[in-house]
Amino acid sequence: MDERLRYNDFSGFLAARFPYKVQKISLNAGFTCPNRDGSKGYGGCTYCNNQTFNPAYCRTEKSVSQQLEEGKSFFARKYPEMKYLAYFQAYTNTYAGLEKLKRMYEEALQVPDVVGLVIGTRPDCMPDALLDYLETLNRRTFLLVEYGIESTDDRTLERINRGHTFACTCDAVRRTAERGICVGGHVILGLPGEGREELILQAERLSDLPLTTLKLHQLQLIKGTRMAHEYALCPADFHLYSADEYIELVIDYIEHLRPDLVLERFISQSPRELLLAPDWGLKNHEFTEKVRRRLRERDSWQGKYWKK
Repeated sequence: MDERLRYNDFSGFLAARFPYKVQKISLNAGFTCPNRDGSKGYGGCTYCNNQTFNPAYCRTEKSVSQQLEEGKSFFARKYPEMKYLAYFQAYTNTYAGLEKLKRMYEEALQVPDVVGLVIGTRPDCMPDALLDYLETLNRRTFLLVEYGIESTDDRTLERINRGHTFACTCDAVRRTAERGICVGGHVILGLPGEGREELILQAERLSDLPLTTLKLHQLQLIKGTRMAHEYALCPADFHLYSADEYIELVIDYIEHLRPDLVLERFISQSPRELLLAPDWGLKNHEFTEKVRRRLRERDSWQGKYWKK
Protein backbone atom coordinates (compact mmCIF):
# COMPACT_ATOMS: atom_id res chain seq x y z
CA MET A 1 0.00 0.00 0.00
CA ASP A 2 1.17 3.52 -0.80
CA GLU A 3 1.55 5.12 2.64
CA ARG A 4 1.13 8.60 1.14
CA LEU A 5 -2.21 7.73 -0.46
CA ARG A 6 -3.35 5.36 2.32
CA TYR A 7 -4.76 2.90 -0.23
CA ASN A 8 -3.58 0.74 -3.13
CA ASP A 9 -4.04 2.71 -6.32
CA PHE A 10 -4.20 1.42 -9.88
CA SER A 11 -1.37 3.55 -11.24
CA GLY A 12 0.94 1.98 -8.68
CA PHE A 13 -0.29 -1.46 -9.71
CA LEU A 14 0.56 -0.73 -13.36
CA ALA A 15 3.90 0.88 -12.49
CA ALA A 16 4.93 -2.33 -10.74
CA ARG A 17 4.25 -4.30 -13.94
CA PHE A 18 5.38 -1.98 -16.72
CA PRO A 19 8.56 0.11 -17.11
CA TYR A 20 6.64 2.79 -19.05
CA LYS A 21 3.41 4.76 -18.87
CA VAL A 22 0.34 2.69 -19.75
CA GLN A 23 -3.12 3.93 -20.77
CA LYS A 24 -6.32 1.97 -21.34
CA ILE A 25 -8.11 2.53 -24.66
CA SER A 26 -11.83 1.69 -24.57
CA LEU A 27 -13.28 -0.45 -27.34
CA ASN A 28 -16.80 -1.20 -28.52
CA ALA A 29 -16.54 -4.51 -30.33
CA GLY A 30 -20.25 -4.83 -31.04
CA PHE A 31 -21.22 -7.28 -28.30
CA THR A 32 -24.59 -7.48 -26.57
CA CYS A 33 -25.66 -9.02 -23.23
CA PRO A 34 -27.63 -12.15 -22.30
CA ASN A 35 -30.17 -10.02 -20.43
CA ARG A 36 -30.71 -7.87 -23.52
CA ASP A 37 -31.07 -10.48 -26.26
CA GLY A 38 -33.52 -12.74 -24.43
CA SER A 39 -31.07 -15.40 -23.31
CA LYS A 40 -31.54 -14.27 -19.70
CA GLY A 41 -33.97 -11.40 -20.16
CA TYR A 42 -34.73 -8.22 -22.05
CA GLY A 43 -34.01 -4.55 -21.48
CA GLY A 44 -30.64 -4.96 -19.78
CA CYS A 45 -29.72 -3.77 -16.30
CA THR A 46 -32.09 -1.07 -15.10
CA TYR A 47 -29.29 1.53 -14.68
CA CYS A 48 -27.49 0.85 -17.95
CA ASN A 49 -26.96 3.13 -20.92
CA ASN A 50 -23.68 2.23 -22.63
CA GLN A 51 -23.44 5.68 -24.20
CA THR A 52 -22.25 6.88 -20.80
CA PHE A 53 -18.80 5.34 -21.17
CA ASN A 54 -18.07 5.14 -24.89
CA PRO A 55 -15.58 7.71 -26.21
CA ALA A 56 -16.23 9.20 -29.65
CA TYR A 57 -13.87 6.77 -31.40
CA CYS A 58 -15.75 3.73 -30.01
CA ARG A 59 -18.08 2.89 -32.86
CA THR A 60 -19.02 -0.63 -33.87
CA GLU A 61 -18.64 0.13 -37.59
CA LYS A 62 -14.91 0.58 -36.92
CA SER A 63 -12.65 -2.44 -36.50
CA VAL A 64 -10.87 -3.16 -33.24
CA SER A 65 -7.59 -2.05 -34.86
CA GLN A 66 -9.09 1.20 -36.13
CA GLN A 67 -10.56 2.09 -32.75
CA LEU A 68 -7.21 1.41 -31.09
CA GLU A 69 -5.26 3.49 -33.61
CA GLU A 70 -7.65 6.43 -33.15
CA GLY A 71 -7.42 6.08 -29.39
CA LYS A 72 -3.63 6.03 -29.61
CA SER A 73 -3.66 9.22 -31.69
CA PHE A 74 -5.71 10.93 -29.00
CA PHE A 75 -3.23 10.12 -26.20
CA ALA A 76 0.05 10.17 -28.15
CA ARG A 77 -0.08 13.94 -28.68
CA LYS A 78 0.59 14.44 -24.99
CA TYR A 79 2.55 11.26 -24.21
CA PRO A 80 4.41 10.06 -27.32
CA GLU A 81 6.13 7.22 -25.41
CA MET A 82 2.86 5.83 -24.05
CA LYS A 83 1.95 2.14 -24.30
CA TYR A 84 -1.64 0.87 -24.24
CA LEU A 85 -4.03 -1.71 -22.88
CA ALA A 86 -6.93 -2.62 -25.18
CA TYR A 87 -10.03 -2.31 -22.98
CA PHE A 88 -12.96 -4.34 -24.29
CA GLN A 89 -15.50 -2.32 -22.33
CA ALA A 90 -18.96 -1.96 -23.86
CA TYR A 91 -21.53 -4.60 -22.91
CA THR A 92 -20.36 -8.22 -22.39
CA ASN A 93 -17.03 -8.86 -24.08
CA THR A 94 -16.95 -12.63 -23.68
CA TYR A 95 -20.45 -13.15 -25.06
CA ALA A 96 -19.69 -14.73 -28.44
CA GLY A 97 -18.22 -17.90 -29.91
CA LEU A 98 -14.69 -18.80 -28.88
CA GLU A 99 -13.15 -18.37 -32.34
CA LYS A 100 -14.68 -14.91 -32.79
CA LEU A 101 -13.41 -13.84 -29.39
CA LYS A 102 -9.92 -15.13 -30.17
CA ARG A 103 -9.83 -13.17 -33.43
CA MET A 104 -10.82 -9.93 -31.70
CA TYR A 105 -8.38 -10.29 -28.81
CA GLU A 106 -5.52 -11.29 -31.11
CA GLU A 107 -6.31 -8.40 -33.48
CA ALA A 108 -5.97 -5.99 -30.57
CA LEU A 109 -2.62 -7.46 -29.55
CA GLN A 110 -1.25 -7.06 -33.09
CA VAL A 111 -1.62 -3.25 -32.89
CA PRO A 112 1.76 -1.62 -32.23
CA ASP A 113 2.31 -0.45 -28.64
CA VAL A 114 -0.63 -2.48 -27.28
CA VAL A 115 0.90 -4.39 -24.35
CA GLY A 116 -2.12 -6.14 -22.86
CA LEU A 117 -5.87 -6.61 -22.62
CA VAL A 118 -8.59 -5.68 -20.15
CA ILE A 119 -11.81 -7.60 -20.81
CA GLY A 120 -15.05 -6.41 -19.21
CA THR A 121 -17.74 -9.06 -18.85
CA ARG A 122 -20.43 -10.65 -16.69
CA PRO A 123 -19.93 -13.50 -14.20
CA ASP A 124 -22.38 -15.71 -16.12
CA CYS A 125 -20.44 -15.38 -19.40
CA MET A 126 -17.15 -17.14 -18.71
CA PRO A 127 -17.19 -20.73 -20.02
CA ASP A 128 -14.30 -23.05 -19.19
CA ALA A 129 -13.26 -23.28 -22.86
CA LEU A 130 -12.68 -19.53 -22.92
CA LEU A 131 -10.80 -19.68 -19.63
CA ASP A 132 -8.53 -22.34 -21.17
CA TYR A 133 -7.62 -19.88 -23.93
CA LEU A 134 -7.29 -16.89 -21.56
CA GLU A 135 -4.97 -18.92 -19.35
CA THR A 136 -2.57 -19.41 -22.29
CA LEU A 137 -2.98 -15.75 -23.33
CA ASN A 138 -2.09 -14.65 -19.82
CA ARG A 139 1.29 -16.35 -20.15
CA ARG A 140 2.33 -14.09 -23.04
CA THR A 141 0.71 -10.72 -22.27
CA PHE A 142 -0.83 -8.68 -19.49
CA LEU A 143 -4.45 -9.69 -18.93
CA LEU A 144 -7.12 -8.41 -16.55
CA VAL A 145 -10.65 -9.84 -16.63
CA GLU A 146 -13.10 -7.37 -15.09
CA TYR A 147 -16.45 -8.64 -13.85
CA GLY A 148 -19.51 -6.50 -13.33
CA ILE A 149 -20.46 -7.48 -9.78
CA GLU A 150 -22.56 -4.40 -8.93
CA SER A 151 -23.90 -5.86 -5.66
CA THR A 152 -23.39 -8.82 -3.34
CA ASP A 153 -27.10 -8.89 -2.37
CA ASP A 154 -29.28 -11.17 -4.48
CA ARG A 155 -32.37 -9.05 -3.80
CA THR A 156 -30.62 -6.02 -5.28
CA LEU A 157 -29.33 -8.04 -8.23
CA GLU A 158 -32.87 -9.15 -9.00
CA ARG A 159 -34.24 -5.63 -8.65
CA ILE A 160 -31.72 -4.17 -11.10
CA ASN A 161 -32.29 -7.03 -13.56
CA ARG A 162 -28.73 -8.37 -13.50
CA GLY A 163 -29.84 -11.89 -14.39
CA HIS A 164 -27.33 -13.64 -12.12
CA THR A 165 -26.73 -14.21 -8.41
CA PHE A 166 -23.79 -13.35 -6.17
CA ALA A 167 -22.98 -17.08 -6.01
CA CYS A 168 -22.45 -16.91 -9.77
CA THR A 169 -20.03 -14.01 -9.24
CA CYS A 170 -18.08 -15.92 -6.60
CA ASP A 171 -17.77 -18.93 -8.90
CA ALA A 172 -16.55 -16.88 -11.89
CA VAL A 173 -14.03 -14.88 -9.86
CA ARG A 174 -12.57 -18.00 -8.25
CA ARG A 175 -12.39 -19.99 -11.50
CA THR A 176 -10.60 -17.10 -13.21
CA ALA A 177 -8.15 -16.48 -10.37
CA GLU A 178 -7.33 -20.19 -10.23
CA ARG A 179 -5.93 -19.85 -13.78
CA GLY A 180 -3.45 -17.24 -12.57
CA ILE A 181 -5.36 -14.39 -14.27
CA CYS A 182 -5.76 -10.98 -12.62
CA VAL A 183 -9.44 -10.47 -11.75
CA GLY A 184 -11.16 -7.10 -11.46
CA GLY A 185 -14.55 -6.25 -10.03
CA HIS A 186 -16.97 -3.34 -10.49
CA VAL A 187 -19.59 -2.33 -7.92
CA ILE A 188 -22.14 0.47 -7.68
CA LEU A 189 -22.52 2.16 -4.29
CA GLY A 190 -25.95 3.53 -3.45
CA LEU A 191 -28.28 1.14 -5.27
CA PRO A 192 -31.86 1.17 -3.91
CA GLY A 193 -32.11 -0.63 -0.58
CA GLU A 194 -28.36 -0.54 0.10
CA GLY A 195 -27.26 1.86 2.82
CA ARG A 196 -24.05 2.09 4.82
CA GLU A 197 -24.54 -1.16 6.78
CA GLU A 198 -25.29 -3.19 3.67
CA LEU A 199 -22.29 -1.71 1.87
CA ILE A 200 -19.87 -2.40 4.74
CA LEU A 201 -21.03 -6.03 4.57
CA GLN A 202 -20.47 -5.92 0.80
CA ALA A 203 -16.87 -4.75 1.29
CA GLU A 204 -16.25 -7.63 3.68
CA ARG A 205 -17.76 -10.17 1.27
CA LEU A 206 -15.69 -8.89 -1.65
CA SER A 207 -12.55 -9.06 0.47
CA ASP A 208 -13.08 -12.82 0.79
CA LEU A 209 -12.85 -13.22 -3.00
CA PRO A 210 -9.53 -13.51 -4.91
CA LEU A 211 -10.01 -10.14 -6.62
CA THR A 212 -6.96 -8.21 -7.79
CA THR A 213 -8.63 -4.87 -8.55
CA LEU A 214 -11.89 -3.14 -7.67
CA LYS A 215 -13.76 -0.17 -9.15
CA LEU A 216 -16.27 1.75 -7.05
CA HIS A 217 -18.87 3.88 -8.81
CA GLN A 218 -21.58 6.06 -7.33
CA LEU A 219 -25.14 5.42 -8.42
CA GLN A 220 -26.03 7.75 -11.29
CA LEU A 221 -29.44 8.19 -12.84
CA ILE A 222 -29.12 8.23 -16.61
CA LYS A 223 -31.69 9.46 -19.10
CA GLY A 224 -33.57 6.74 -20.91
CA THR A 225 -32.96 4.01 -18.34
CA ARG A 226 -35.56 2.01 -16.47
CA MET A 227 -34.03 3.15 -13.19
CA ALA A 228 -34.58 6.80 -14.12
CA HIS A 229 -38.24 5.95 -14.70
CA GLU A 230 -38.41 4.18 -11.31
CA TYR A 231 -36.92 7.25 -9.64
CA ALA A 232 -39.51 9.51 -11.27
CA LEU A 233 -42.28 7.27 -9.93
CA CYS A 234 -40.87 6.79 -6.41
CA PRO A 235 -37.91 9.02 -5.50
CA ALA A 236 -38.17 7.98 -1.83
CA ASP A 237 -36.69 4.59 -2.80
CA PHE A 238 -33.38 6.27 -3.66
CA HIS A 239 -30.70 8.09 -1.72
CA LEU A 240 -28.62 10.21 -4.09
CA TYR A 241 -25.46 11.14 -2.23
CA SER A 242 -23.91 14.57 -2.15
CA ALA A 243 -20.20 14.54 -3.00
CA ASP A 244 -19.23 15.02 0.66
CA GLU A 245 -21.59 12.25 1.82
CA TYR A 246 -20.20 9.91 -0.80
CA ILE A 247 -16.60 10.65 0.21
CA GLU A 248 -17.43 9.58 3.77
CA LEU A 249 -19.14 6.44 2.44
CA VAL A 250 -16.13 5.56 0.25
CA ILE A 251 -13.78 5.87 3.20
CA ASP A 252 -16.06 3.80 5.46
CA TYR A 253 -16.17 1.20 2.68
CA ILE A 254 -12.45 0.94 1.98
CA GLU A 255 -11.68 0.77 5.71
CA HIS A 256 -13.33 -2.68 5.55
CA LEU A 257 -11.61 -3.85 2.37
CA ARG A 258 -8.69 -6.25 2.24
CA PRO A 259 -5.52 -4.09 2.34
CA ASP A 260 -3.94 -5.58 -0.81
CA LEU A 261 -6.93 -4.99 -3.11
CA VAL A 262 -6.06 -2.47 -5.84
CA LEU A 263 -8.60 0.36 -6.03
CA GLU A 264 -8.88 1.57 -9.60
CA ARG A 265 -11.35 4.40 -9.12
CA PHE A 266 -14.03 5.77 -6.79
CA ILE A 267 -16.49 7.46 -9.16
CA SER A 268 -17.90 7.29 -12.65
CA GLN A 269 -18.29 10.30 -14.94
CA SER A 270 -21.27 10.14 -17.28
CA PRO A 271 -21.75 12.73 -20.04
CA ARG A 272 -23.66 15.68 -18.60
CA GLU A 273 -26.18 15.57 -21.45
CA LEU A 274 -27.22 12.08 -20.26
CA LEU A 275 -26.90 12.55 -16.50
CA LEU A 276 -30.02 13.30 -14.46
CA ALA A 277 -28.44 13.13 -10.99
CA PRO A 278 -26.29 13.53 -8.98
CA ASP A 279 -24.25 16.17 -10.78
CA TRP A 280 -21.25 17.05 -8.60
CA GLY A 281 -19.26 18.95 -11.22
CA LEU A 282 -16.08 17.11 -10.20
CA LYS A 283 -13.58 15.39 -12.45
CA ASN A 284 -12.26 11.99 -11.39
CA HIS A 285 -8.86 13.37 -10.29
CA GLU A 286 -10.52 16.17 -8.30
CA PHE A 287 -12.74 13.72 -6.44
CA THR A 288 -9.81 11.37 -5.80
CA GLU A 289 -7.79 14.20 -4.27
CA LYS A 290 -10.71 14.99 -1.94
CA VAL A 291 -10.78 11.33 -0.81
CA ARG A 292 -7.03 11.38 -0.16
CA ARG A 293 -7.28 14.59 1.85
CA ARG A 294 -10.18 13.21 3.92
CA LEU A 295 -8.31 9.96 4.57
CA ARG A 296 -5.51 12.01 6.12
CA GLU A 297 -7.96 14.14 8.13
CA ARG A 298 -9.68 11.02 9.50
CA ASP A 299 -6.33 9.22 10.00
CA SER A 300 -7.84 6.39 8.03
CA TRP A 301 -6.55 3.87 5.49
CA GLN A 302 -7.63 0.91 3.39
CA GLY A 303 -8.16 -2.14 5.58
CA LYS A 304 -8.23 -0.23 8.87
CA TYR A 305 -11.11 -2.38 10.11
CA TRP A 306 -10.55 -5.41 7.88
CA LYS A 307 -10.90 -8.70 9.72
CA LYS A 308 -8.82 -11.57 8.36
